[in-house]
Amino acid sequence: MNWKRKDLLGLEELSRQEIEFILDTAGSFKEVSTRAVKKVPALRGKTVVNLFFEPSTRTKTSFELAAKRLSADVLSFEVSTSSVSKGETIVDTARNIEAMKVDCFIVRHSISGAPLVISKAVKAAVINAGDGCHEHPTQALLDLFTVKEVFGKISGLKIAIIGDIYHSRVARSNIWGFTKLGAKVIVCGPPTLIPHGIEKIGVSVCYSVAEAVKNVDIVYLLRIQKERQQENFFPSQAEYRNFFGFDYKKFSFEKNKFFLMHPGPMNRGLEISTESAEKENSLILQQVTNGIAVRMAVLYLTVRQVH
Repeated sequence: MNWKRKDLLGLEELSRQEIEFILDTAGSFKEVSTRAVKKVPALRGKTVVNLFFEPSTRTKTSFELAAKRLSADVLSFEVSTSSVSKGETIVDTARNIEAMKVDCFIVRHSISGAPLVISKAVKAAVINAGDGCHEHPTQALLDLFTVKEVFGKISGLKIAIIGDIYHSRVARSNIWGFTKLGAKVIVCGPPTLIPHGIEKIGVSVCYSVAEAVKNVDIVYLLRIQKERQQENFFPSQAEYRNFFGFDYKKFSFEKNKFFLMHPGPMNRGLEISTESAEKENSLILQQVTNGIAVRMAVLYLTVRQVH
C-alpha cells in the first residue's frame, strides 16, 4: 500500500492495513540499529522538533534517536524556557517554529486533542507522542511490533491489560491496535479505574487479576498515574498492591505461561514487583529497543508526505 497520511494522531483512525504497513516498515528499519554505523540517509536535510509539554524519558529519547538514525536534524523544545511560560498558545508556538522551515512536530501534551489542534494549524507532519488520556500511538505500535516479533502473529492471541485503564492513553491505543489485528483483549483493574462502557470498543472486563491472567499470552501492566488522578480511586497504595499488584509469588509463571509487558516508567512495588520485572519472560526492555525502529518507521512514512 501507499502511505498517505502526514500525521499520526492515534490508532483509532487507522485501518488494519495501515497498522500492518507501519509494523512491516519498522521491521526493515530494526536492522539499522545493529550496524556499526547506525544511520541511513532517509531523512537527510529534514528537521524534526520534539515539542514536549510533559516530562518524558523513553519516548523523547527514542524519537530523538530514531530521527538521528534517519539522518534528520533534531530540535528539542524546552517548555520551561519558552514563550509558552509567558502565555503564548501552543498553536502560535508551533507556527513560529514552523516558520523556521521545520518538517515534523512530535507532540506530547497533558490535554487530549492538543496534537490534533496543532496538526490543523501547520503544514508540517505531526506525530502524537501522548495526549492526555486519549492516545499514545507509537507506544502501542512498538508493543504490537514486540508481540508479533515474539509470537509471529497477533491474530488469535489473548492479552490482559491490568491497572489504571481510566487514565491510560497507552491502554486506549493498545486496545485499538490489538483488536484491529485480531487479538482478544481483557481489561482488569479496580471498578473505579475501568471506564464505563468500555466493552463497546471490543474488550471484556474482569475485576480479578487471578481470573484475568488465566490462559493469556500477554499480561500488560499499566502504571498508576498519580499525576492524573485528582480523586482517590482506591483506598491506599497498599490495598492496590495487595489486590492488583503483579507478583509471581501470587501468579506462577510455570502454571501460566505468558509474557509480561509494561510501557514504563514502572512503579516497582506497586503495580509490579521487582522480581516480576526481571523475570526471563519479561519483554519490557525489548519494548524499549523496538521503540526506535517503530518510531523510525513512523517518522519516515509521515515526513515524506510533507512538501
